[in-house]
Amino acid sequence: MTVSELKKEQEPRRAGLGPVGWLRWTWRSLTSMKTALILLFLFALASIPGSLIPQRGVEPDKVALLYEESPGLAEWYERFQLFDVFSSVWFAAIYLLLFTSLIGCIVPRTVTYLRELRRKPPAAPRNLSRLPHHAAFTSDLTAEEAAKRLRRLRFRVVTGDGWVAAEKGYLRETGNLLFHIALVGLLLAVGIGSVYGYRGNVLVVEGDGFANTVAAYDRYMPGARVSAESLEPFAFELSDFEASYQFGGDKAGQELDFSAHLKVSDAPGAPERDYELKVNEPLDVNGTLTYLIGHGYAPVLRVTDGEGQVAFEGAVPCLIEDKATLTSGCVVKVPDARPSQLGFLLRFLPTSTPLTDGGHASSFPAAVNPEVQVLGAFSGDLGLDSGRPQSVYELAPPEIMQKLDPLVMGESAGDPLAVGKSLELPGGAGKLEFTGVKEWITLQIAHDPGRLPALLSAAVATVAIALSLMIRRRRVWVRVKDGTVDVGGLTRTEGSAAGFAEEFDDIVKELAGDKDVR
Repeated sequence: MTVSELKKEQEPRRAGLGPVGWLRWTWRSLTSMKTALILLFLFALASIPGSLIPQRGVEPDKVALLYEESPGLAEWYERFQLFDVFSSVWFAAIYLLLFTSLIGCIVPRTVTYLRELRRKPPAAPRNLSRLPHHAAFTSDLTAEEAAKRLRRLRFRVVTGDGWVAAEKGYLRETGNLLFHIALVGLLLAVGIGSVYGYRGNVLVVEGDGFANTVAAYDRYMPGARVSAESLEPFAFELSDFEASYQFGGDKAGQELDFSAHLKVSDAPGAPERDYELKVNEPLDVNGTLTYLIGHGYAPVLRVTDGEGQVAFEGAVPCLIEDKATLTSGCVVKVPDARPSQLGFLLRFLPTSTPLTDGGHASSFPAAVNPEVQVLGAFSGDLGLDSGRPQSVYELAPPEIMQKLDPLVMGESAGDPLAVGKSLELPGGAGKLEFTGVKEWITLQIAHDPGRLPALLSAAVATVAIALSLMIRRRRVWVRVKDGTVDVGGLTRTEGSAAGFAEEFDDIVKELAGDKDVR
């Protein structure tokens, strides 16, 4: 056996942590302040994609547009649940870990805090001149009188044989503990809202109405404890929508304001009331809030089929392609057309302006000169009876589009259609008429019982962190002997000694009265 092997054999073997040891280490690591701060940072960081990437619960039209413009990128976003950040698995994991970490921090802090509240200030040191703050003066002041004066300054006081110990600033620890409790309250409020609340999105065209039922939503996201009977039974009709834009100048076309005029019925049989719905001014019906999210155009079209029958007539909401001019893409599906189904790809131009190359484009977002440009007209089976779900913003899946018969494509459609104009389809397949313009709005309707608790928790957290940062824990001692009064003081907070100097001078003046202090 070699010397090195002999040494290794003689060395004591280190015992492993074991299952219990690893669990204890994991719990201590999770409930440490460092871990809590890291998780709080990750929680804030994880919220950023929810602000930068359109969310299905808020902007479903932008999600649909992203799928059209960048399907590859949209698939990656979908894979990582970036279209539903706040209901994603990874966001929930951070939420639960942060909640557990905060609970683990609060429990021992509460025990320590209660112990500190019962603890008396320590006795005065023998040599007060060694403290960071010191003063002395000659006076007939007694320890009992010094204690009374310090109590008037809101110190907690303990007296002894010729000495006084005083301390204050306990609100600093109170603020620190309240801040952590408020964070837990905020997380609980968010959890209550997600379990007992609901939200949904709906698109409403001028002249149409909405009743708060599950079937009326375009997208409905209920909490685990929400049923159809939980919904507030209100309804409204969108009677008019108004938008104003900047005319002229460098910011021409910039949106200035927009509002929706509603006729609201708070309950079945209740009288209607008028309400002007604006951004950041939601409609509130018994805690259920209706927010105005966006708006766009819905040209009114009439389609006559090859047999002379009106197969479709109504407003068609169009998906915004250019936010600056509100140029929008429209899809019209006419499954009831005979002898063959019809489909149209259109572009709506709010203020149509001829271009030098012979084309047309919108130059302004308001409907000053509205026209509909026909990009393509098709006949054939649109696949609507196949049982496969289709987007209303897509005419048909690619494999079905290849089987459709193109009737009109691009330049063959001629100039865009103004209001009152029509396009005759070749071969007697039918006719497309542009009869008017309406506008649509997108709404988010939400009921969140945790909204008020979250607001209160945030307010408490703000006040608590202010207390924790602004209040200093400080101690003052007084020794009285043979007509000489020594006063010493220090702070228990790092970096606050300079701020305590002025307060210490005021304390000494209160104790000395009109005596000279050295």
